[in-house]
Amino acid sequence: MSRGTALITGASSGIGEAFVRLFAAEGFDLVLTARREEKLQELAADLPATTKIVVLPGDLSTTAGITTFCESVSGQSLEIDVLVNNAGMMVEQGFANLTTEQIERTITLNITALTQLIHQFLPAMKARKSGRILNVASVAAFHPVPGMDIYAATKAYVLSFSEALAENLRDTGISVTALCPGLTDTDMVDTSVAGAMPTFMISQPDEVARSGFDALMNREVICIPGNVNRLALAWSQHQPRWLVRGLGGLANKLTPQR
Repeated sequence: MSRGTALITGASSGIGEAFVRLFAAEGFDLVLTARREEKLQELAADLPATTKIVVLPGDLSTTAGITTFCESVSGQSLEIDVLVNNAGMMVEQGFANLTTEQIERTITLNITALTQLIHQFLPAMKARKSGRILNVASVAAFHPVPGMDIYAATKAYVLSFSEALAENLRDTGISVTALCPGLTDTDMVDTSVAGAMPTFMISQPDEVARSGFDALMNREVICIPGNVNRLALAWSQHQPRWLVRGLGGLANKLTPQR
């Protein structure tokens, strides 16, 4: 018997794919979206036959794509019990070198899509007095990260919005969890950065997904996977912001630039 339906964005690879496999193993039906339909179909074919799967490819990095996707979900008359806002993007160039399109797509995917999808499905959750929302933020949400200017800023929005929404929805039967992973072995990670880091500092997608899933089921508001990430954040939160900012700038200067 299904435990409900989970909608997972950015489901075709990385942490999103790990979430898909985990939710399927845990007995949920799935609604999957990402830009790459072929990857989604391949993933769906590899899941247990008992899992009901709806594949709705779309591009959530444009406002038109967000609208089209929401209409597609509505057209399927789907009841979403769990919303996993995993889709996100990061551009590697410095801010001054970004195009207007890159800036718009990053902000639209990381902020607007997440916000609009919650707005889309929250009324039905409130009517049922039941629902779970998992927003994938980042450890970068806790402080400015020179070299990842827009990405860190958008994730700060995700964290702040998630915390506020969790408090607003207290005692409604709806929980909101912000998952804040550190450096994770996904397609989005700059290989030059990953190659310069010791392996114990790099998480695997399945580990991050499991931490997020458990936090979601336990209705935790903030989840930071990995002892290294928790220790680093605990240290940084007790330091002057100028020091944390300066160390981030130094690390950015020492990192090979593309």
